[in-house]
Amino acid sequence: MKGKSVILSGGSGGLGCAVAALVADRGGIPVIGCYRSPDRARKLAADIEQKYGVSAPVVVGDILEEKTRTELIETARAAGELYGLVPLVGEPARVPIETATESDLLASTRINFVGPVLIARDFRAVIKGNDASIVFVSTMQAVAVFPGSTVYAAPKAALIHTARILAKQWGGGDRVRVNVVAPGVTTAGMAQKSVQSGKYDPFIERDVITRFGRAEDIARAIGLFLEPDNYTTGQLLTVDGGLTARM
Repeated sequence: MKGKSVILSGGSGGLGCAVAALVADRGGIPVIGCYRSPDRARKLAADIEQKYGVSAPVVVGDILEEKTRTELIETARAAGELYGLVPLVGEPARVPIETATESDLLASTRINFVGPVLIARDFRAVIKGNDASIVFVSTMQAVAVFPGSTVYAAPKAALIHTARILAKQWGGGDRVRVNVVAPGVTTAGMAQKSVQSGKYDPFIERDVITRFGRAEDIARAIGLFLEPDNYTTGQLLTVDGGLTARM
């Protein structure tokens, strides 16, 4: 991945830190996008440069805005060979459907689905036939049925279906691979608070899973899809310790 730039929108959180480290360790250039935590993003960039000797540019802004998407892409093009995109933006949307408003549903859809799809579209538009990889991040809740997850899981499920459409649409001559990683119960990212609350402890107690996932587990899966000249596209990899298979 040496010299290739990878856009990590929403990349300053726990999962983003692990993916940025993986990209830098493989010689790539992580371009860190953030919206609400610019200080955390800049600290991550400083840590990456100190440990790997790689400059990791930071772009602050909301990817729902065209100017932010443009800045992320242009920054990545200036930093190296534009190659990868991993939209890590998301919102847990823990609102029961029984009380959810139209605003709740639309807000979750905009953050969990619309933003990632728009930046993927814009990214592909400037690749111009070069080998490239897009990795969407969904959730195990979009793969299996979890009561109470409608507001969050539905947009994430739509992201999986969209990835398959885009993989078919942008394959062949476009050479853009599109895949999805669906994290399970992970001690980083949006599941972290739920893990800390004990919500998922019964899965451990009943031996459904042997441990909770780590950010590095998810990063390795994303890294698989990011490998240059990969032969995989239109695929979903659920990284949940087997939880959804044993429910």
